[in-house]
Amino acid sequence: MLETVDLTIRFGGHVAVDHVSCRFEAGTLTSIVGPNGAGKTTYFNLVSGQLPAGEGRVRLAGEDITALPAPLRTRRGLGRAFQLTQLFPNLSAEENVRLAVQAREQGRGRGGVPAWLGGIDLWRVWLDHRAWTDEARAMLEQVRLADKAALPVAALPHGDQRKLEVALLMALDPKVYMFDEPTAGMSVDEVPVVLDLIRALKSRKDRCILLVEHKMDVVSELSDRIVVLHNGRLVADGEPRAVIASPIVQQAYLGAVGAEAGAPAEPVGAPSRPSPAERGRSRHV
Repeated sequence: MLETVDLTIRFGGHVAVDHVSCRFEAGTLTSIVGPNGAGKTTYFNLVSGQLPAGEGRVRLAGEDITALPAPLRTRRGLGRAFQLTQLFPNLSAEENVRLAVQAREQGRGRGGVPAWLGGIDLWRVWLDHRAWTDEARAMLEQVRLADKAALPVAALPHGDQRKLEVALLMALDPKVYMFDEPTAGMSVDEVPVVLDLIRALKSRKDRCILLVEHKMDVVSELSDRIVVLHNGRLVADGEPRAVIASPIVQQAYLGAVGAEAGAPAEPVGAPSRPSPAERGRSRHV
């Protein structure tokens, strides 16, 4: 469903993401882990279009989307929840989610007739608005924010804003869900709400989920697969138990991978140095 081939970006002399090739399939949840500064969020930014790739390609459902800006990638089916909340602070929680639903429907060619195409069907507009509002309220119910639907986002505590951001992502109904530390800043009581939502999404076998998360207990429970980045390179990729137990990952979290001669560690179960012919190939689950 989603594939990156030799994806690379440099900031001056620093290679933040270094020729990362991965393939992610529908029906799987892949966690992307690594120490601080490993390139996880930068990799997400390259995939979702927040940053332009210096080298490499991004493909979604077989289509090369490398040159597309972030909004068009969203319309193609990439959904991104950010490490820092990206919401409209002066609008209510309900209005935020309704706008996401409206954007999804209009992006699919539904939701009223633009005036420049022959006038406005006020009845259709009213029905659409009602349907969008009803769906927004249902989303807020799922993230347990129904009682705060009318509050402006700026008045919500950080944990509630994170839950609202998950509701927005669900409202977009993307093919690929990208969660960047979705439980960051949440209280112990709030975390299970988001994790239950991710479990529900995972049960939909036609969706692909990517998760950046530092809490290894969450990673171990939710993941079908773990990809490990270190210094911008993919250093491990495989089944969760094997990856977590591997010396490569233990070294990565101690900051020791590649210390000798600057060489990257071997991906779990893969040859130590891929041949030039193999570099463009993607890694499969």
